[in-house]
Amino acid sequence: MIGKKCKVLAAAMCLSLAVSACSSESPESEVTTTASASETTEAETAETSETEESTEASSAETTIEIVDNSFRFTTDNFPVFDGSTATKPLAIGIGTLLTGNPRETFESSMQFHRTDDAFYYLMDGTADILVVAQPCQDIYDQMEEAGFEYEMEPIAMEGLVFIVNETNPVESLTIEQVQDIYSGKITNWSEVGGLDQPIVPLQRTETSGSQVMMRECVMKDIPLMEVPTTMIPTEMGDLIEAVASFDNSSSNALGYTVYYYADSMGMADGLKILKINDVEPSNDSIASGEYPFTNPYFCVVPSGLENTDGAKIIYDWLVSEEGQKLVAAEGYVPVA
Repeated sequence: MIGKKCKVLAAAMCLSLAVSACSSESPESEVTTTASASETTEAETAETSETEESTEASSAETTIEIVDNSFRFTTDNFPVFDGSTATKPLAIGIGTLLTGNPRETFESSMQFHRTDDAFYYLMDGTADILVVAQPCQDIYDQMEEAGFEYEMEPIAMEGLVFIVNETNPVESLTIEQVQDIYSGKITNWSEVGGLDQPIVPLQRTETSGSQVMMRECVMKDIPLMEVPTTMIPTEMGDLIEAVASFDNSSSNALGYTVYYYADSMGMADGLKILKINDVEPSNDSIASGEYPFTNPYFCVVPSGLENTDGAKIIYDWLVSEEGQKLVAAEGYVPVA
């Protein structure tokens, strides 16, 4: 089952990364980068020979080895990535680590097109590899109808979180309260310990990764209520902004997004993340399964790739112990 839960690692790993080189000419050489996967200095160069002096490693240094060092990744041969909005930083970290180039190189060159579109680009060959949230069932059906075969493995865990304006006095909702709000049974904040104001429950577009998580992890067999299209932002950032300023009554609005996007990618000022069943979402509570609304991110490649193909090498490496170290170093919750 694609959406199966995975036992996850509780500890996030940081920061300085030392990488085995990917050169077929000198497989014993090493590339050392003294910045974390999430912070690259301007002083980094594209390559560092093993004869160059290494900077002093900190006690938090994590060594990450490339499983197949017979392939040398460069910006010219690096596979084309696509995926979900919240997984782009992970792809940038992969490119930075494997090529030795600054993050800025990939921040400007990588184009991510959201969950559903990313699968279309993989099917037509525009993209070589995805790091992506679980797609809606329609995507699976279209891939099957087209005869498109693929390999798909979980590489990280994510939590779906609920956000309100910071002026809203509600701090926590139960699972049942969330379900009742989004099915239309609860319509006023006073019913969940808040002010006597109507709840404005925003949703995402049907094929977005967060909407798939909402249906599978939260609502399950309970139908989502229908809402006006003005309450269905197409972009993740639009939903965040809508919660902050919806119809000049932002304290009424309730929305949802993935934890990494809200916590690590610049959630709008003036918002807060609600607890669920009094459990605060965090990497630790997502990893342990204590936070209730979780689902994996996946790595996806077409089936039948040669083991020497760059996309296949990265796919196999990401699901390995060494690849999972990078997932953690980038601030995501790795799977075990």
